[in-house]
Amino acid sequence: MLTLVTMGLLPLAAKKTIVFMGDSITAGYGIGDDQAFPALIQEKLDELELDYTVINAGVSGETSAGGLNRINWLLKRPIDIFVLELGANDGLRGQMVEATRSNLIEILNRVREKYPAADLILAGMQVPPSMGPDYSSAFRSMFGEVADSTGAHLIPFTLEGVGGVDELNLPDGIHPNRKGHQMIVELVWKHVEPFLEK
Repeated sequence: MLTLVTMGLLPLAAKKTIVFMGDSITAGYGIGDDQAFPALIQEKLDELELDYTVINAGVSGETSAGGLNRINWLLKRPIDIFVLELGANDGLRGQMVEATRSNLIEILNRVREKYPAADLILAGMQVPPSMGPDYSSAFRSMFGEVADSTGAHLIPFTLEGVGGVDELNLPDGIHPNRKGHQMIVELVWKHVEPFLEK
């Protein structure tokens, strides 16, 4: 029996979209984006037969200012869940925490303005103690402040259990290897799953 859908008169239900916007961690530096945690999230979604498409919008070396410059381009397609993983490069370069905070808030506010129903998730990061205790503390606290300001759900530390662990990172000691990304996906999944439509 022909239906309006099979006759081409109605569009098939579009998949929902999860956008991961981030830096080299999201992009899968050193291992390829097909092994990075967003791709592993897609695999879990597919295994569970959940109708979601993951978009990896990670760019190695990206700062919060760079993310703000390209967010409008990402907003050209519908977004149902937006995960923001930026700020680490700001911290490693010693940029002012106030500027990073402002950029992250503006990125999330633009997503909210364009897609009011979208769920926002902020992936928190930390900087090494070598940056100084005052800066490290302010940087760590900043993510909670951004989440409070925008209503975004916070992942306190995306590299929890991975950062600083030699066997989970590439020789540079900064970027997770494949095993590290497998651990990241388990953490991130716990925060993303409650927002999924089963």
